[in-house]
Amino acid sequence: MNFEDFIISPRNFRTESWQIGAGITKEIREDSVVLLFVSDYRGANGDAEVQDFTGIRNEFYKLSQLDFEIPIVDLGDLVSGKSVQDSHYILQEVLSACHHKRAIPVIVGGSNDFSFSLFSALNLFTKSINYTQISNIISLKQGETINEHTFLSKIFGAKDFSIKNYHHLGYQKHLNETDSVRLIKEVEFDIIRLAEMMNSTEKTEPFFRKADLVTVNCDAVESFGEPFSINAQVNGLNRREICAYMKEIGLSENLKSVGIFNYNIYSENQLNQQLLAQMLWYLIEGINIQQSHPKERHYELFYVLVDDRQYAFKRDTFSNLWYFGDDDNIENCIPCSKKDFEEAKKGWLNARLTKI
Repeated sequence: MNFEDFIISPRNFRTESWQIGAGITKEIREDSVVLLFVSDYRGANGDAEVQDFTGIRNEFYKLSQLDFEIPIVDLGDLVSGKSVQDSHYILQEVLSACHHKRAIPVIVGGSNDFSFSLFSALNLFTKSINYTQISNIISLKQGETINEHTFLSKIFGAKDFSIKNYHHLGYQKHLNETDSVRLIKEVEFDIIRLAEMMNSTEKTEPFFRKADLVTVNCDAVESFGEPFSINAQVNGLNRREICAYMKEIGLSENLKSVGIFNYNIYSENQLNQQLLAQMLWYLIEGINIQQSHPKERHYELFYVLVDDRQYAFKRDTFSNLWYFGDDDNIENCIPCSKKDFEEAKKGWLNARLTKI
């Protein structure tokens, strides 16, 4: 497929040699990070006119490239289709091209329903997908059309979709229907409240560690001054916290696709543009660090007695990250935190570790 028909190539920016923009290319490369900007917000009752992402690019391009080794591609701006379904189809074609080259596509902008396209495209290449979403809203509404309220039920309900784990982080009780939360819990997927994510990433890091797909709903980020997202919220992750979580996303050992949705693309606020640019920067920093890690790992094994029953924990001697289980294949062990291990020594075992 000829992408030139529906992608507007980004303009050139004047940058210094030490800035990240100096090394950015415009064509998909193998084992790269590929940025694609989307303007279609019809899934959130918005419009689909192509917007100008120059301000965001300007803020992103002038950040330091440090010692990043991973190639970075700015593919450009996606032209919206005649219908929402057309936009989803076009995006999935681009995503497939990225996956063929083992590139990590990062979709910026567009409404949260484009998470469906990221899952659908990845499902063609990866089975038993680990999907983590940061969003203040949990919606499992049914409907023929795909939008930000129905996409999750379509992912769960599709017969040809293969989902292994789903983690929903950052939900806020006062914004959600109790039925959706109850249904997620009944199928034993993880739901983490906003309060459990604040101040530190330690407790929720395990939900990113093996993620294949991560999507971020910008409505889960607090707004300051001009709205940061299209459904602006006074409560949410603050600026430092969301950047810390973007780095955790990049550190995922299995990361294959990322979406940052519901950003307020109509905002000309420089601070909003800076924040989104720095979110991208921390994501890429995490990916770069993860790719420098050794592939062969060694683990220390610990046994803990809880209620006269023995449980095993493992510690990665390189990363100092913890796992639950004694299977020889670490992929069959459950990522957990050091706090889970410390609590188990005191006689309390996190129910999440024993439900599988």
